[in-house]
Amino acid sequence: MKEEGQLSKMGDGRTGASVAVSEYQRLEKQVAGLNCEQKQHSPPLPSTPTNRIRQRRRSKSLEVLPDPSKLNGGNLLVHDQNKYRSMWIRTHSSLWMLGGVILILYLGHLYICAMVVVIQILMASELFQLRRRVHEDKQLPGFWLINWYFFFTAMLYVYGRILSQQLVNTVTSDQFFYRLVNSLIKYHMVICYFLYTAGMVWFILTLKKKMYKYQFGQYAWTHMILIVVFTQSSFTVANIFEGIFWFILPAFLIATNDVAAYFFGFFFGRTPLIKLSPKKTWEGFIGGSVATVVAAFLLANILGQFQWLTCPRKDLSTGWLHCDPGPLFKLEYYAFPIWLPEWIPWKGVSVLPVQWHALCLGLFASIIAPFGGFFASGLKRAFKIKDFGDSIPGHGGFTDRMDCQMVMAIFAYIYFQSFVLPQTNSVEMILDQILRNLSFEEQERLYTMLGQIFKGQQIVHP
Repeated sequence: MKEEGQLSKMGDGRTGASVAVSEYQRLEKQVAGLNCEQKQHSPPLPSTPTNRIRQRRRSKSLEVLPDPSKLNGGNLLVHDQNKYRSMWIRTHSSLWMLGGVILILYLGHLYICAMVVVIQILMASELFQLRRRVHEDKQLPGFWLINWYFFFTAMLYVYGRILSQQLVNTVTSDQFFYRLVNSLIKYHMVICYFLYTAGMVWFILTLKKKMYKYQFGQYAWTHMILIVVFTQSSFTVANIFEGIFWFILPAFLIATNDVAAYFFGFFFGRTPLIKLSPKKTWEGFIGGSVATVVAAFLLANILGQFQWLTCPRKDLSTGWLHCDPGPLFKLEYYAFPIWLPEWIPWKGVSVLPVQWHALCLGLFASIIAPFGGFFASGLKRAFKIKDFGDSIPGHGGFTDRMDCQMVMAIFAYIYFQSFVLPQTNSVEMILDQILRNLSFEEQERLYTMLGQIFKGQQIVHP
């Protein structure tokens, strides 16, 4: 009787997980019985292509069963048995990456740009590898070089457009190099166009019978990488030369949102967020969003205190920068409303105007930018892989870390150009147009004419 009572208690206290396991075993037995009946009553079909396709479809309809360990939200981090080990590996790698990024930030603009270029090359390598097939590549020796040819042609075009003014300002002291650089900038678009055309001709000449589908698939895949991955991430370099502040703040907001969402989901995650990322939870998404917006407001105040982070770089030289901080980085006093109780000791607060812009960046980084990660998750599911690579322990590949950064980089650039950069024609903007559009002789003539104008004004107004 005691044993029966214990068994009844155990039966009454079964958890959802045990019920799921028993249901899984029942389904497994049914499928096994169906397979046995088919084997006994179905005569073997001749091995023809049509019959093989039917057998595959029939097997696929019966082979997929739910994993009992992942039923009832078992794939969330709170139910993961190895979550502390994976958290330690992930934290260890994050600290190493953070240390390396801080060192590169200390070195300055050019080193940060070099880091971005290296990351872009590593990302392209991971993505090119997804569509590569050993059998086809053996029949097309050297075909993979076309991918990299288009990649570096796109790099020449994009960075030539972004860094042309900085390059001109770097060589203004040498007349020969100044004329050479001006000529290259003038014909930069033509050069890149013919390089691209040469690549297209190269691709057409390599077309091989029975390989057309694979080759055109590679061609389309390469252009998708250039548009979706490379072009978006290249705006990071444009942000760097507007001031390291506009690079480091968006990048750290994405990292903050990622870390905060991970830990909120780690300890409190119960409600799945999206099927593309089974471990993402609403608790992690909301907690990460709040933490990111608060961090944006505070971090902007801290970073805005350093001139070498806020000063724009006008050339390609190295070294620390000193400039007069713009109005965005000068404290403004905001008085509290008079209807607040008198017992509150503070009557107002001093805030950098850039902190209000940081709130907008924080909202985008916490609400919209994560969809770059969801896009990457969908892409990985399409290719049936867990990660794009294994370069970073606990994180996957570089593409896994940069998916949200690409979306954030282009938004930060558009936001800065639209809402932060003054729209008036400043002296710097006029000078930029002069250097871009006038030859060296025309600039000398303009200099002489301006000198005559100034002398005339001095005679009229001594």
